Amino acid sequence: MSKATITSVAGPVIRARRDGPFSLGEAVRVGRDALLGEIVRLSGDDLTAQVYEDTTGLAPGGPVEGMGAPLSVQLGPHLLGHIFDGLLRPLRPDDAPETYEMEPLVSAGDRVRGGQRLARVAGPAKEQFILVPADLREGEVVSVEQGSFAKEDIIARIELPDGATRDIAVTHAWPVRRPRPVARRLPPDTMMVTGQRILDSLFPVARGGRAAIPGGFGTGKTVLQETLAKWSDADVIVYVGCGERGNEMAEVLHEFPELEDPRTGRPLMERTVIVANTSNMPVAAREASIYTGVTVGEYFRDQGFNVALMADSTSRWAEALREVSARLGELPSESGYPAYLSSRMSEFYERAARVETLGGAEGSLTLIGAVSPPAGDFSEPVTSHTKRYVRSFWGLDRGRAQARFYPAIHPLQSYSEDADGLAGWWTEHGNPNWRQQRARILDLLEAQAELERMARIVGRDAMPQAQQLTLLCASLVDDAFLRQSAFSVTDRTCSPEKQTAMLGVLMRFFDVAEAAVARGVEVQSIAEVPVFRRISRMGEEIPAGDPEAFSALTEQMENAIGDLGREGRDDV
Repeated sequence: MSKATITSVAGPVIRARRDGPFSLGEAVRVGRDALLGEIVRLSGDDLTAQVYEDTTGLAPGGPVEGMGAPLSVQLGPHLLGHIFDGLLRPLRPDDAPETYEMEPLVSAGDRVRGGQRLARVAGPAKEQFILVPADLREGEVVSVEQGSFAKEDIIARIELPDGATRDIAVTHAWPVRRPRPVARRLPPDTMMVTGQRILDSLFPVARGGRAAIPGGFGTGKTVLQETLAKWSDADVIVYVGCGERGNEMAEVLHEFPELEDPRTGRPLMERTVIVANTSNMPVAAREASIYTGVTVGEYFRDQGFNVALMADSTSRWAEALREVSARLGELPSESGYPAYLSSRMSEFYERAARVETLGGAEGSLTLIGAVSPPAGDFSEPVTSHTKRYVRSFWGLDRGRAQARFYPAIHPLQSYSEDADGLAGWWTEHGNPNWRQQRARILDLLEAQAELERMARIVGRDAMPQAQQLTLLCASLVDDAFLRQSAFSVTDRTCSPEKQTAMLGVLMRFFDVAEAAVARGVEVQSIAEVPVFRRISRMGEEIPAGDPEAFSALTEQMENAIGDLGREGRDDV
């Protein structure tokens, strides 16, 4: 191992005079306490490293020892259901079983290749797999074991083409900054169902997609991410708390173990991995936690699972980059962030993908990053750079949040580039008209914004009936479709089939109301029809799996509005 001697310490950054070869990105042990660090700069006989632990007590003259490998984490079946720090070290006593039951999926003499499933691991909620290491191109199984094993135990031996053998353990190390290889990337044409109507129907994210949730303090970023973790159709959830306040992270750590998985009725934590790094932890570890989390996500993706990673928040990660950059003496760019902020964000978001794994299975890793712009300013650097790399942008609005509107996503500040590729998915799930319905609702909401400005000037009653109807229909969309009650057992999640039925009711209401206004019915009369309130509350009052109730509601609405204005003509 190469060695060096510390010459200066500046917060999480140390400089040292080296006595032997080191490489950029190599992990190092710093000081007499062997603190973990990573080399970020080499210049002549000097090296600069960032330390991922508290550097209190480090002083010039202390030792630095190279580890001969990049910064890596141990991946294995011990991850699910537990909480780790930014370097994947357990944050609380491990109450999981010390051994894992292994069932071989190959036999001695079989030819195997990198990424292939080697053994099945039984679990309380989800079975996992031990994979042939991705960097092993091919080989022949010499032996494979069955039974109970600890995470450090060897379970198989593989002979390589050159005659050498390689032992395969239950866990393996992988560099956090190196993306895991795949056979090929697949097109983003399958939707990740979130259960939130405003997302699935208006601003969907594809499996393997990239989404951002920007919003000021108190707009509901963390709550929305927790909701997505519970109700989305992902197989595995990786929740990365990178630099948020300690009380917010403590709330997450307290609530997640108590949440029930709606799929199994068991604790949601059994298929969740939490990487926790609060704002009072070492700043360099905050920067590493993002890469740790995405590496864990890729590990489960390569087993053939659909993984959703929630990063809360990427703004704190960017602030960690800024602080370390300042310690390194680098020239700052906009708002003090380093000039490489954009490229680092690109490296993170580009690791999202729906793929065919090396073993031939299909898996996906969807990245959803919260952004905390100061004062809710979406033009600040982190938000503006994020928009370059995500395909779904879910902008949270302070006004909607203060009005107790949940989710507080502003439909005119949000967009989805995945939407065009998901029309086929909606057709397969029973809604061939989804593209037209989505466009009609977005046009209606855009017209509402223009007409409300006019209404503040001239008054709503002075506006033509057609414009008043536009405002009424847009208000109905807000109340009946975009607002979703997290406290309602019926409404806290919404299946694609129920969303399709609700969209059908709204589209029919628009048509019937327009016909009524065309024959002289006043908009106020339409709003006072009793069935109007039932439509606005159909999400809470009609459970999923009851299409007849939506058909009956549509018929009542057609009859009630169709009768308006005809009674007088019949009397004549």
